[in-house]
Amino acid sequence: MSDWTAADAPDLSGKTVVVTGANSGLGFEATRMFAEKGAHVVMACRLDRGEDAMADVRDSVPAASLTLSELDLADLDSVRGFADEFAAEHGALHALCNNAGVMAIPRRETAQGFETQFGVNHLGHFVLSARLFPTLRDTPGETRLVTMSSGLHERGRMDFDDLQGERDYDEWDAYAQSKLANLLFAFELDRRLTAAGIDDVLSVGAHPGYADTNLQFRGPEASGSTLRYWMSKLGNAIFAQSAEMGALPLLYAATSPAVESGEYVGPQGLFGMRGNPGIAESSDRARDPETAARLWEVSEELTDTRFRLA
Repeated sequence: MSDWTAADAPDLSGKTVVVTGANSGLGFEATRMFAEKGAHVVMACRLDRGEDAMADVRDSVPAASLTLSELDLADLDSVRGFADEFAAEHGALHALCNNAGVMAIPRRETAQGFETQFGVNHLGHFVLSARLFPTLRDTPGETRLVTMSSGLHERGRMDFDDLQGERDYDEWDAYAQSKLANLLFAFELDRRLTAAGIDDVLSVGAHPGYADTNLQFRGPEASGSTLRYWMSKLGNAIFAQSAEMGALPLLYAATSPAVESGEYVGPQGLFGMRGNPGIAESSDRARDPETAARLWEVSEELTDTRFRLA
């Protein structure tokens, strides 16, 4: 059983880390942990909520080195703008943490017309990763790209005939598909890094287990379901671990010397829902290279983005 905690993370002085969704939940806790270890953290999120979050991090870590930069993953123009601004202002990137996401919401569409869960959780991060990869690759020493998934990826199936849920939409199936897409991307990137002979960039998947965050309430609030809201409230109170514990797999995946590219990190306790982080098992579907390659090609076509490793 793992007993790894934030105290075991190495010193990160001089390192630059990007955390998407840094304004709340797991992203906020991860930002605070990275800052405590001396990293400069770029908080990639909405500015209206990010200002308060940045102030809260500095309350607990007075010496925190932080930059707040606007990122809306539901708008690929915003994603490209963030990446261009980052490249212009920062000469290095040691860890990109693709953390932000939405869960089990009614069907909506992003600025480019993608189903929101697939568009935000996968496509937005795909484009962000592609745009920031040259900086990640060219930064001296080992760098990492960490993609947050969920245990619910095991329920997911890639429906390439209806990726956007236009004919048949179930909010939980759409979420599970997007989380499966996250791992397919992480593992396919690892395969492509190996094929390209790039051994100093690691692609790692992670999941938080069942963590007590606001993510669980966004679906019920969006659909106006009081019953689902209180069921989520009860589930968090009985089963969930803290957001701080839920952020540990992300920190572990981004910093632990024990982690290798292509691995999947998650809590080691009860049913993978809670506990300290370690290496976890993904579904067989998440490791399927044919599905992953097809998703990669479709993602490039949908977003008009070419993910160039060389």
